[in-house]
Amino acid sequence: MKILIQFLALATLTIASSAPAAGKTLIDYFLPMPVHGQLTTNAWGAASVLPRDPLNGLEDPTLKQWYYWDGKIIQAPDGKYHLFASRWDQSRGHSGWWGSCAVQGVSDNPTGPYVDQGLLWPANQGGKGHNVTALVLPDGRYAVVVSETRPGDVFVSKSLDGPWEPLGTMKLDANGFNPRDGHMSNVSIMVRPDGGFEVVPRSGAIWISTNGILGPFKIQGPSIYPQVKGLSLHNLEDPVVWFSGGLYHIVVNSWSDRKAYHLTSRDGLTGWTYRGLAYDPTTNFLRYTDGTVNHWNKIERPNVYLVDGHVAYFTFAVIDVPKEEDRGNDGHGSKVIVVPFAGAALDRDLQNAP
Repeated sequence: MKILIQFLALATLTIASSAPAAGKTLIDYFLPMPVHGQLTTNAWGAASVLPRDPLNGLEDPTLKQWYYWDGKIIQAPDGKYHLFASRWDQSRGHSGWWGSCAVQGVSDNPTGPYVDQGLLWPANQGGKGHNVTALVLPDGRYAVVVSETRPGDVFVSKSLDGPWEPLGTMKLDANGFNPRDGHMSNVSIMVRPDGGFEVVPRSGAIWISTNGILGPFKIQGPSIYPQVKGLSLHNLEDPVVWFSGGLYHIVVNSWSDRKAYHLTSRDGLTGWTYRGLAYDPTTNFLRYTDGTVNHWNKIERPNVYLVDGHVAYFTFAVIDVPKEEDRGNDGHGSKVIVVPFAGAALDRDLQNAP
């Protein structure tokens, strides 16, 4: 009897120690992508992204003209979806991004296909723009913000169809902190519930403006990343910030780890908590409704589209091979994909999280 009890105790310990963690992270809330038509191997890209749906998101299906990057969706009053992105000549390879221009695609469906409508501001520096994102302003106008190649330039329009007019350049007040935390790179911007504007740039510092989208934005402190227990600090970039479920959220990508991480805060300024893995291209989270999985080499520039206050879709800029191996005219490239997301479930599950 004693031997049996010892055996059962050992079995129980073994089962407990090998059981998976009970908590889910953001990656567990991605939903299957609907297929527009049918999946095909007759598309550009490495074997790891085939078969796939060329009609998801925004791409050049022939890969004879454009690479696409960035990605932000806004729905127009007429029901159509506008996806804001950057593009550049594919013959220049991925390194040609420095000469990219801001464009938008339009679709009847949030997941696509999006049809490229051309340059947003062709008469202004030839349409130049990268790190493209967009938002609805408190006064009902629309704004497109570009950074990196045009640090903090803002264009506005009363209609998503344009015309897009230059409003000015975002100004920054170091507010006694390191001016390097004010570098206008990978800028993610949102309108806070209190009507102010919050920016999270590549540095991970928080900027706040209570005087409109041009600021001046005041740096609220040094980068939040070193203060977040459990967060990998390897080459973080491409943050996206949003508010849902009573929390501010950041998803930030590590280009060297090829993974992204999820953080939350009650006030969007302090007390940022690490919530775990947001996405990882080596996992099977990018899947279609028939179970087919795509593994893009890098998944970057995350952005979100909210419905009824919860994230319903993520957009990602994806490339099928390592960036340095993409030299143009080689059958490899980049595009913007749109992935459904169970944001209401995520927000519900976070309500009781510590």
